[in-house]
Amino acid sequence: MNKNIIYVGAAVVIGLLLGYLIFNDSGKNSGTVKDVSDMSESHNHEDESVEQMWTCSMHPQIMGSEPGDCPICGMDLIPAESMANGLATEQFRMSENAIALANIQTTIVGQGSIEGGSMVLTGTIMTNEEANSVQASYFDGRIERLNVNYEGQDLRKGQLLATIYSPNLVAAQQELLTASSLKETQPDLYKAVRNKLKLWKLSENQINKIEESGKVVENFPVYATVSGTVAEVMTAEGDYVNQGQPLLKVSNLNTVWAEFDAYENQVSQFKKGQKIKVTTNAYPNKVFNATVSFIDPVLNSRTRTVTVRATLNNADNIFKPGMFVSGKIEQSENTPNEQQLIVPASAVMWTGERSLVYVKTNPAQPVFEMREVTIGRRNGENYTLLNGVANGEGTFTVDAAAQLQGKKSMMNNSGSVNAKRDLKQLPESFERDFNGFLEVYMNLKDAFVQSETKRVSALAKLASSKLKNIETSEVSKDVQSQMEALQAQLNAISASSHLENQRDEFVALNENIVGIALKTRVAKNIYIQKCPMANNNKGAMWLSHEKLVKNPYYGEQMLSCGSVIDSISAKSL
Repeated sequence: MNKNIIYVGAAVVIGLLLGYLIFNDSGKNSGTVKDVSDMSESHNHEDESVEQMWTCSMHPQIMGSEPGDCPICGMDLIPAESMANGLATEQFRMSENAIALANIQTTIVGQGSIEGGSMVLTGTIMTNEEANSVQASYFDGRIERLNVNYEGQDLRKGQLLATIYSPNLVAAQQELLTASSLKETQPDLYKAVRNKLKLWKLSENQINKIEESGKVVENFPVYATVSGTVAEVMTAEGDYVNQGQPLLKVSNLNTVWAEFDAYENQVSQFKKGQKIKVTTNAYPNKVFNATVSFIDPVLNSRTRTVTVRATLNNADNIFKPGMFVSGKIEQSENTPNEQQLIVPASAVMWTGERSLVYVKTNPAQPVFEMREVTIGRRNGENYTLLNGVANGEGTFTVDAAAQLQGKKSMMNNSGSVNAKRDLKQLPESFERDFNGFLEVYMNLKDAFVQSETKRVSALAKLASSKLKNIETSEVSKDVQSQMEALQAQLNAISASSHLENQRDEFVALNENIVGIALKTRVAKNIYIQKCPMANNNKGAMWLSHEKLVKNPYYGEQMLSCGSVIDSISAKSL
């Protein structure tokens, strides 16, 4: 009896177990409405659990869990969008509110006709060496008085330069007075003495006055034989000068040279006689027409540039030596018209290695994608693009939102702000010398922070000399190109006496330095910092050993404007 009860109980348990397994599997595979609804409810609940974050439209690295003010600029924080599903890895989405606050404008990429195009070169005003002269002493003596004694002084032909005591000239005057009494009996001797004084650049009038007065002039006046501007004073009162020794260097600034640096790959596009339009920041509304008068036959092996020179009429004293200028050379009108894709120059970003644009992939949606492009010629405010975008797509400049969402960006080619750097093998000697150059650069950056124009010029000149000593023959062509650009930008900074012009060059200089630093092992930790308001609200970067932001583009006006967008950790060399 007991056994029967046990058997029945066991059968019931087994039956229940088999029934559970059979009906549970059926429920899983049946796809009932109830099961689908449960899945949907679970999914929606998961979406609702995502915490809303708040960010700043100007400083997207600021993220907070509550609304408030940006700690950097004080603007109201805006909702930050969570990652949108269905986007490609190089795409990101911006809210309409963020687009409006950032004042982002898009432009349709279209085809246009380029007639020859133009090239824009940067250069400096130099003195016309063909018009330079040296005012020398034509006899030995001691300078008793120097009447022209500072640089920049205007000098007129016949103006009194100095008064000199010369024992030889005193003796020659005594010979003249003696020969003058014998000129009837010994005319040859009389003529020889007068000619001797003429060789010392004494005029007929001066010689006649000595002869008529019958007195020797001990402190003899020296007059200018040329007109111009004193470029250098080469002596001082009390100095003893030898015959032929320079007293002054004089520049005639009625004409000046505008010297431009043309890169090696541009040399074939220049020829003597080309028309060039010169502009300067000192007179932004004026265009000065000139002609290419000289192309240096020797390439500078360090900067890989050739000097292209134009002579400018400067009768109104508009151009000052050392002034920064731009030159625009139009290409030949006979060049056939080309149909190419055209985008505004402001839409193209250059990191030093790559040229980038952001494309709005769908006109109806605020989804953007970074594209690497190849740039052709520049024509005014437009670039021609050889590849990278298609006709009809929309481009604009945006980078902060891509960095915020961990997408590909200017500073972030791998899709992660903190991604490991892909260090290319560079010669150890190059890395060591470049680290030495970086220390001078840091001092230059600090001079910009302090807004010290003269110190900026001096440090830029020092940095330029440091850069020239770095051997680049074994580095890649892109690094060589960046080094050449750095050299030209440092030369422009050192030659300029206007802080705003120097800061404009500092923008491009930093793009090249960042590009090289990201490939180099650095001896000290470096922070890449960026101010979104610099460079006419296009943003500009710089390097610093300190994490604390000190803005070199605004100085005390907006010292803390900016943020750290990336860093480079020190590695042993």
